[in-house]
Amino acid sequence: MSDQHTHAEHHSAHEGPIKTPKQLIVAVVAAFIVPIFAIVLLVSYVSSDTKSGAGSELLNEQAVAARIKPVGMVEVKDASDASALKTGQEVFNQQCGACHTAGVAGAPKFGDAGAWAPRLGQGFPALLNSALKGKGAMGPQGGGDFSDVEIGRAVVYMANGSGGKFEEPKVAAGAASAPEAAASK
Repeated sequence: MSDQHTHAEHHSAHEGPIKTPKQLIVAVVAAFIVPIFAIVLLVSYVSSDTKSGAGSELLNEQAVAARIKPVGMVEVKDASDASALKTGQEVFNQQCGACHTAGVAGAPKFGDAGAWAPRLGQGFPALLNSALKGKGAMGPQGGGDFSDVEIGRAVVYMANGSGGKFEEPKVAAGAASAPEAAASK
C-alpha cells in the first residue's frame, strides 16, 4: 500500500490547477484576451491626451492656410471711375510724404518753394515722368502701387503746395492703371 500511496502523492504533486478540458479552454482564452485588453487600455491612455510635439504646429489650420495662400492677387481698377481713384493728398500721405515731408535723400520738401522752383519750371509732364519712372533715390511711383492718374494728382498736389499752378490731370476713358499694365506683362 505504500507503493500506491507514494504513486498518488507523486501524481498529485505534478498536477496543475487545470483539471478539466473546460478549465483549459477558459485559461487559453483568458491568456489571449487579458493581454489584448491591457494593450487596448494602454493605447487609449497614451492617445487620449493631445500632445504637441516638434513641428506639430505646421498642421494647424492657420499654418496650412498660410502655406497654400496665393502668392499674388490681380486687382483690376477702373481708371475711368474718378470716384474710385485717390486724391493727390491721399496719395501724398500714403506714399510720397515719407520722403517729401522731411526731405529724405534729396527729395524737395513739401511747401519749400525754393527747392521746387527749378522743378516747376520744367513743367508738369517732366515732373509726372520723374514720378512715374523714378529719379535719383526715388523708385518708380515712389515705390507705390497707384494708377498714373493718382500719381499725377499727387504731383499736382505737391507742386501746387509749393508754388505751382498746375491743373489736376483728367481721367481718360481708356487710361490703364499701373496694376493692370503690370498684370498684362
